[in-house]
Amino acid sequence: MDLRRTDLAIETRELYRKDSGREVPGVEVKQEKLGSITITRVNILDYQGSMAMGKPIGNYITLEMPDIRTGTPELNHSVAAVLSDELKKLIDRLQSQSVLVVGLGNWNVTPDALGPKVVSRIFVTRQIFEFAPQEVRPGMRPVSAIAPGVLGITGIETADIIKGVVSRIKPDLIIAVDALASKSTSRLASTIQISDTGVSPGAGIGNRRAALDQSTLGIPVIALGVPTVVDAATMASDTIDLLVDSLMKATPQDSPFYQVLKDLNREERYDLIREVISPYDNLMVTPKEVDEMINDMAAILAEGINIALQDNLYR
Repeated sequence: MDLRRTDLAIETRELYRKDSGREVPGVEVKQEKLGSITITRVNILDYQGSMAMGKPIGNYITLEMPDIRTGTPELNHSVAAVLSDELKKLIDRLQSQSVLVVGLGNWNVTPDALGPKVVSRIFVTRQIFEFAPQEVRPGMRPVSAIAPGVLGITGIETADIIKGVVSRIKPDLIIAVDALASKSTSRLASTIQISDTGVSPGAGIGNRRAALDQSTLGIPVIALGVPTVVDAATMASDTIDLLVDSLMKATPQDSPFYQVLKDLNREERYDLIREVISPYDNLMVTPKEVDEMINDMAAILAEGINIALQDNLYR
């Protein structure tokens, strides 16, 4: 699997604020609410912010939709519309015309099949520009798509495949779609992260592959990710959190036991749990309805990408 663990900038920022009690230096954060969708924009401005967050300088946009897993088609379309608006802003800023959409992941493993499933729904138009230019409509742009698979299937590094495609068709921009791993069960399939800093496939399970970014590919890379799994330590830690919250509600606030519960450090507890279950390292957990979850999120992401790239065709 090529899942990336805890790549959500919003989670890194939350942990920093919880530990330090202040905002991350060198990082600008803005939040916006659109109906049931919360948009958090984390902009890492400088080297200090990059070091504190452990992420490259750039923009990280997170859409949180708590109701999406039990939502309606109308809500799905609303999320796709918000996603397309955010993508358009990045694409317009980069002044990109031709786009290559890359679906990262293993199509044989359901939680990791998000990227390939999105690619299968992309409206590709590059062949029209090349072989039937008379059919090109105003506002269309050349779009191509590829699902390069993973090293275990192809025997070829994903980055090498993409480099070969980029050198041949010469797109202006890559949009890379990937499944993520989260530190919070509540964010599974209910969060979309967009960033303009590229992606590192496989980092989520300690199997880091070559990065896909402007420095390695020579063109900008916009990354889209959705958390589809959590690791076992996260699941155990979240379960203990629920137990602690329940005990705190039932314990008088002036009780010594209440203070013990209040002083429990989540991050220290998480590290302890990881150490205890280290013989089962990289054990990942996903919801039982993962097939439906992946299909729904793939449809939302593909619709958002299609509208952002070929807006005139949807009017």
